[in-house]
Amino acid sequence: MQELLLIAVGSAFVNNVVLSQFLGICPFLGVSKNVKTAAGMGGAVVFVITIASFVTGLIYKFILGNPNIMGGELEYLNTIVFILVIAALVQFVEMFLKKSMPSLYNALGVYLPLITTNCAVLGVALTNVESGYGLLTGVVNGFATAVGFLVSIVLMAGIREKTEHNDIPESFKGTPIVLVTAGLMAISFFGFSGLI
Repeated sequence: MQELLLIAVGSAFVNNVVLSQFLGICPFLGVSKNVKTAAGMGGAVVFVITIASFVTGLIYKFILGNPNIMGGELEYLNTIVFILVIAALVQFVEMFLKKSMPSLYNALGVYLPLITTNCAVLGVALTNVESGYGLLTGVVNGFATAVGFLVSIVLMAGIREKTEHNDIPESFKGTPIVLVTAGLMAISFFGFSGLI
């Protein structure tokens, strides 16, 4: 249990997928203009990464990494199979949001299908395999990583909402101040490195 807790804290804060591994930057910068939209995107990513960690873990354990199937030489298919699983899960999330939460679906816009190509989702699935995590450990790692993404995108959205009302020099308006903010957030998350 202690190992799972360490993996969870490490994945969410110490090795934050966005602020220390720099994966998933596209939705992080694109959807973080509004806290509500950022929370919706973060929730969708939490669902996709957690379920993807479970499904890809099962596929790897029983098919791709199984030594009884072709001598265990199917590992070269990891990336392709994992991308297909992630794409299917994102389609499920997209259909669900379109039917049950059309306002969030419209607010997320093009960034919702981009979860398919969000390297954070694929990165977690591949990290679980490369680290030799079992099914439960992989799901905990995936969930904690996604929570770290959710925390960072909501924090960024809150900061961006506040900076809209500040007097910012003309040369820093727009993307430059967002990148400076992301850099400062990454430095602050670096402070968590002493926890583990």
